[in-house]
Amino acid sequence: MPRFLSRLARRVRSAVAPIPDIGADLWLQTLNRYPFLAALPLADQAKLRALSALFLHRKEFSGAHGLVVTDAMAVAIAAQACLPLLHWGEPGKALAWYDDFVGIVVHPAEALARRKAVDEAGVVHHYDEVLLGEAMENGPVMLSWPAVQGAGREGHATSVVIHEFVHKIDMKNGGADGCPPLPPGFLGTANARAAHAAWRAAWEPAYEQFRERVIIAERFGGEWPWLDAYGATAPAEFFAVACEAYFVHRERFAQEFPALLPVLDALFRPTQELQAK
Repeated sequence: MPRFLSRLARRVRSAVAPIPDIGADLWLQTLNRYPFLAALPLADQAKLRALSALFLHRKEFSGAHGLVVTDAMAVAIAAQACLPLLHWGEPGKALAWYDDFVGIVVHPAEALARRKAVDEAGVVHHYDEVLLGEAMENGPVMLSWPAVQGAGREGHATSVVIHEFVHKIDMKNGGADGCPPLPPGFLGTANARAAHAAWRAAWEPAYEQFRERVIIAERFGGEWPWLDAYGATAPAEFFAVACEAYFVHRERFAQEFPALLPVLDALFRPTQELQAK
């Protein structure tokens, strides 16, 4: 865990928010605040509510720098965090994807993380990185509350919660690399090796094409892509950013990335047969 998150966790450990019950009014307020949740079919909303309630009982919310995490804030985070798990079986089984951590630290603003990088000449550079969220392997999730609030607003297909929790799913293989664990039978393949080959065949060209579009926009004044340009920094970030768009604005995502839509459908809407494996 980075030192800044370790220090932050120690500072807020005594300010843990109580676990809320998701009453009807609170749940409806949450749905109305995020159009991509309100657009779910009623049956999916009910499943998401049950999944979110169990999530809240398993996780520990803490506010940084004096922030008080209210019931409404906790439910808003829980609902978005659970959205990728909606079709992965009964709640207890689905939430096993998030069983490597308990703590969720909510920041009142952007966070600054002290970073270190070594260039090609071997020179060490120290710098500050502005963070809206961060998911640590086998560690906590940090979220900026203003970024959480802004999910899906003003036509942007973004959700920092979905982004960071998709990283958690990706990390089930170890470090995030843009390819989460895939079961045998994924996309009709015969085994796990074939499933990963099918995944790479879809994602690698999409990532390279997206990087090229971002480079053209940055260097030559080309049109910026619809998807968040941060996705061009690494395959893991492209996967997380693409998943944000997939859940927040599925129709536009289908237009922009038609080759990736069936792949994400196969991952996040598995058949009952695959869920049982």
